[in-house]
Amino acid sequence: AAIDWLGLMNTNVTTKPSDSSTVIPLNQPRFQGARSPGKLILAGEHSVVYGAPALAVAVQHYTQVWFTPLHEVNGLRTAFESLTPSAFYPLEAMRDFATKLDERFDAFLREKLPVQSILQRPDDLAIYALTTLLPLLPVPGRTSKLGLPAPGQLSSRSDMPLGAGMGSSAAVVAATCVLYEHIMNVPQSPQERFEKVRFCERLQHGRGSAIDASAVVFGGLNRVQDNRVTPIEVDEGNMLRSGRWYWALGGIPTSKTGECVAQVRANHGHDTALWKEFETCSNAMEQAIREAGDPVPVLRENHRLLSRIGVVPATAQTFATEVEALGGAAKISGAGAVRGENAGVMLVYLPDPEAITSLMALYPSHRWEPLKISDPGAQLCHPPHSAPQ
Repeated sequence: AAIDWLGLMNTNVTTKPSDSSTVIPLNQPRFQGARSPGKLILAGEHSVVYGAPALAVAVQHYTQVWFTPLHEVNGLRTAFESLTPSAFYPLEAMRDFATKLDERFDAFLREKLPVQSILQRPDDLAIYALTTLLPLLPVPGRTSKLGLPAPGQLSSRSDMPLGAGMGSSAAVVAATCVLYEHIMNVPQSPQERFEKVRFCERLQHGRGSAIDASAVVFGGLNRVQDNRVTPIEVDEGNMLRSGRWYWALGGIPTSKTGECVAQVRANHGHDTALWKEFETCSNAMEQAIREAGDPVPVLRENHRLLSRIGVVPATAQTFATEVEALGGAAKISGAGAVRGENAGVMLVYLPDPEAITSLMALYPSHRWEPLKISDPGAQLCHPPHSAPQ
């Protein structure tokens, strides 16, 4: 059955490929893959939208994408594990597909469409990312005569929690860009890739920031302000590698990032003094990281500011209070939530290594792990050995 493609075109995205097309051979191995890390926000979520700095660190949880050429098809089939059933995107409709998504984003800016309605399925974002490379085509011998990508299947899987605030959507975009830059032989610089990821992410988050794009593209620790990215050196002796940092997830938020950003803007967008307080927190956190200072006071203050703007549900506030009672600090590490009880992933700092085990025993349903920094950002990799055919 065909799905009405965005409700805007005669061309359909379908669940099955058509069977009439000529395949243009690829001078590449049968499988090709790329991966991109997730991220945690140390400081500056929400306030970065208002010009304050933010600190984001790439973590060792990855989204992988890989491409398999398919014969006798004229488009791309998606097979994204844990997301949605596979869909088929006709190659000849891709440029129109991108145009229609741009129009939907413009409708969002005019307040004619809610941010969560810009994309109709998670796969759309990866295909849109691919279309950003189309102006660089055709490339003889690697693409179709129409300057379109070769037909096949685009697959994805991730070991990070999806929709929890760890940058899973940006990771898909970054990995897709790296993969197709390689397949099409149209290499981009990290800065060019960062701009593409940030551009694509607006469809997911509306008036978002460059935090996710900075982490998934550049890796390591970065300061982001006014869409400018400054890397911060984190050597082996740095406090971020001390083993005292963790992330914990009690549940996936009901509200999406774009909804949270929009509601915070409506309630606090013009509160300049508030965003200045957030900026002070971010600068203090950066200083603590650079100078091996105590992060507990600034993390606690950041948590209180986030609670003040209404993005920390009661359950997350209770969890943070229990961490504080053990001598540590905790805060949301993403957009949080404006409805429901799940806040997404939380950043935790506990100096006592035994305290985290005792605490999390009280939360058997929570997923938690030590924070491990991913120094590289998006890069080529081998696809999983168990990649589906």
